Amino acid sequence: MKNNSRGLFSLFLMSIVLFSVFSLIQQGSKYIGKDYFDSDSFQAKLDNFTFDIGPLLLNPIDADEAKKTITVTENEIEEHRNRYGTLSEQVENINNQYQNRIAQAIDSNAKKVKETLIKERDSKIDDITKNFEDNDYIKEKVIASKKKAIDNYMLEMNNRKKDLLDTYRFFAFQLTDVDTQKTMTYGEIESPAAFSVKYGKGTNLLRTYSVSSSYPEDRYDNNSYSSNGFFASDTVTSTDVEEVKLTDKTYQYEGKITVPKSALKYTEFEADYNAFKSNQVLCYIIWFLGFVSVILLLTVCKPTKKTLLQNNDITLWIRKWPMDAQIVGLLVAVWALFINSQGIMYKLEDLNNYSRRENMIGQVLSFGFPFIIFCFLLWISLAQAVSILENLNSEEKRLKAYERSFVKKTFENLQDLFLNRSLGFQSVILVGIIFLAGVGFTGAMVSGQLFVIYTPLFLFIALPATILFLTRMSYLNRIMKETEQMAAGRLSNEIKIQGKSAFAIHAGNLNELRDGVRTSISEQAKSERLKTELITNVSHDLRTPLTSIITYTDLLKKPNVTEEERNSYIAILDKKSQRLKTLIEDLFEVSKMASGNIELHKQRVDLNQLLQQALAEHEEDITKSELDFRVNTPDGPLFAYVDGQKWWRMLDNLIINTLKYTMEGTRVYVTLSQKNGEAEFIIKNVTKYEIGEDVEELYERFKRADTSRHTDGSGLGLAIAQSIVDLHGARMKIEVDGDLFKVTVNVVSVY
Repeated sequence: MKNNSRGLFSLFLMSIVLFSVFSLIQQGSKYIGKDYFDSDSFQAKLDNFTFDIGPLLLNPIDADEAKKTITVTENEIEEHRNRYGTLSEQVENINNQYQNRIAQAIDSNAKKVKETLIKERDSKIDDITKNFEDNDYIKEKVIASKKKAIDNYMLEMNNRKKDLLDTYRFFAFQLTDVDTQKTMTYGEIESPAAFSVKYGKGTNLLRTYSVSSSYPEDRYDNNSYSSNGFFASDTVTSTDVEEVKLTDKTYQYEGKITVPKSALKYTEFEADYNAFKSNQVLCYIIWFLGFVSVILLLTVCKPTKKTLLQNNDITLWIRKWPMDAQIVGLLVAVWALFINSQGIMYKLEDLNNYSRRENMIGQVLSFGFPFIIFCFLLWISLAQAVSILENLNSEEKRLKAYERSFVKKTFENLQDLFLNRSLGFQSVILVGIIFLAGVGFTGAMVSGQLFVIYTPLFLFIALPATILFLTRMSYLNRIMKETEQMAAGRLSNEIKIQGKSAFAIHAGNLNELRDGVRTSISEQAKSERLKTELITNVSHDLRTPLTSIITYTDLLKKPNVTEEERNSYIAILDKKSQRLKTLIEDLFEVSKMASGNIELHKQRVDLNQLLQQALAEHEEDITKSELDFRVNTPDGPLFAYVDGQKWWRMLDNLIINTLKYTMEGTRVYVTLSQKNGEAEFIIKNVTKYEIGEDVEELYERFKRADTSRHTDGSGLGLAIAQSIVDLHGARMKIEVDGDLFKVTVNVVSVY
C-alpha cells in the first residue's frame, strides 16, 4: 500500500513537471519578461488602429475633388453600350420581357396597366437606342454611376470612422504631418501614459494613406480597391458602373500614440489587461511548482520502475503489443499529452476571466478532470517507454521484437502481393485511383472549378476503374464458389475462363487441378481395385501349393502308405515346395526392384548372344509347346551397357510368358535389331486367352491374361521385366491388337 501511494505521488509530481515544461514551451515567449503591451493581442489592436487612422482620421479623401477627376474612356463607353448584346438583341430582349405582361393586361381588360407597361417598355427601348446613337448620353450615365460609387465609399468611411473611435477609444495620439507641419490631436495625450510609442524622423515615421484598402469587397461586383487606386462600381444602381479612380497618396507623420492610464477603466481594455497579468502570474506559479517538483523527485520521492510501473493488467497488456505498435502508441500518448496540456492551459486562463467568475467552482472542477487524464496519459507513456527500452536492450531481444512486429508482417504480405506482378500492380493502381477519386470528390464538393475538372476524370478514369474492380471481384467470387464446389467433391463443373487476367490464369490452373484430382481419384479407385486383386491373387497363389503340401504331408503320416504312393507324394511335395519357393523369391525380387534397393553391375554385353542363350535355355519347352518360333537376329554382335544377369532375367520372363499364354499351333516372332542408335527387341504372339482393353494392367503385379488361373506362374513376370527395363533407363511397350500380343524393349546400343 505504501509503495502504491508513493508511486502515485511520484507520478503526480512528474505530471506537474511535464505540464510545466509544456506550459513553458507554449507560453514562455509570451509571458517571460513581457507585459500586456508586448502581447500579440495588444500589438494587433495597435496595428489595426495605425492602419485605419490615415484614411479615416488624418487624411481622408475629398469627395468633391474626387468627383472632379472622374474620366470616361472610349472602352468604357463601348463596354456599357454592348454589355447586353447588340441593339437588336437588347430590343428583342426588352420586348420579350414585356410581351406576356402586356398580353395579361389585355386579357384582364386593364387598360391603364397596359398603357403603363407599353410606356415603360418604349422608354427602355428609347434609352437603349440612344446608347447606340449618342456617346455623350452614355458618358453622362457612367459619370453619374461613378459619383454614386464615390458617395457610397464616403458613406462607408464615415461609418467605419465611428466604429474606429468607439472600438479604440483607449488610444490617444498627437501626430504632425512632416510635409505640412499640420498637427492633429485626439484623446488625453497629456495624461500619464500606461503605454506610449513615438514616431520620429527617418524609418520610424508613421506612414498612412488617404484611400482605405480594406473597403468591403461584398459591396462590389468585381474586386474592391487595389494597389492601382481603382474601385469597382456599386451594385445598387441599375446602370453600368465602371471603376472609379481615386487618387491615393502616402503621408508621413511624427509624434506619438499613447494609452493613458485613465483609459484602463474601459471595460474591454481592463478585462484584457487584467487577464494578461493574471495569466502571467499563473504561469510563474506553474513553473515554480514544476521546479519544486523536480527537487522533490531528485531528493525525497525518487521514482523507480517498481513503484511507478508495478505489474498489473494494463502494463502486462502493453508489453504483449508488437514493438512498432508500442512505438506508435507512445507517440500518440505524447501527442495526446501535449494536446491535453493545451486544454488545461485554456481552462486555467478561463479561471482569470472576470466575466466567468460566477462559474469559478465549475471551472476548477473542469480543470481537475483533464489533469487526471494528463496523469493517466503520462503513466501510459512511461509504461510504453519502459517496455520499448526493455525490448531493445539486447541484440536477441531486438531480433525477437522485429520478428513480432507489424512492419515485418506487412512487408512480408506486400511481398506476397507481388508474387504475381501483374495482379500486384493492378491492385496498387486501383487502390490509388479509388483513393484519389475520394479526395477529388471532396474537393469537387468544395470548389466549382474542381468539380469541372473532376467530372471528366471521374467519368473516364475513376468510374471505369471502379467498374473494372467490381467486375474482377465478381469473377473472383465466382471462382471461389466453384472452388468450394471442388472442395466438396463436386468436380463436374468447369470454371469459365474470361479474358487473360491473373484471375483467368488462376481459373485455368484450378481447372487443371480439378482434372488432376479427377484423374487422381480414378487412379486411386483403380489402385484400390488392383490392391484387392493383389491380395486375392497372393492369397490364392500361396494357399494352393501350401494346401497341397499340408495335404500330402498328412498322407505321408499314415502307416499303411505304400512305397510307390510315398514316392508319388514326395514328388508332389517337392514340386509344390519349388512352386512356393519361386513365388516367394519373385515377390522379394519385385519388391526390391520397386523400392530401388538393388544394384546393377553394368557391362558391355552382346545382346544377340544373350538372346540366343535365353532361347537355348528353353529349347526343350519350345519343342514341346508346338509353337513355331521365328527368330530374326543380326548377323553380328549388338552391344549395350546392361547388367547381363538382370537383362537375361528380363528376356527369360518374356519367353516364359510367351510359352504360357500363346495359342498352340501358332507362330511366335522374336526380333532383335538396331534402329536409330538403339537395340530393339520385339516378341509377338497370338494369345491363348482374351486380353482386356486396359493394357497397362498387364504390368501390375499378379496380373495375368489367364484370369481363370489355369496356368502356373506368379503373375509377376511382366512386372519384373518392366522393373528391370526401368532400372536400366530403357523403354518397354506392350501392344494388343485383338489376340495379337506384342512386347517391344528399346535400350541404347554401343559399339
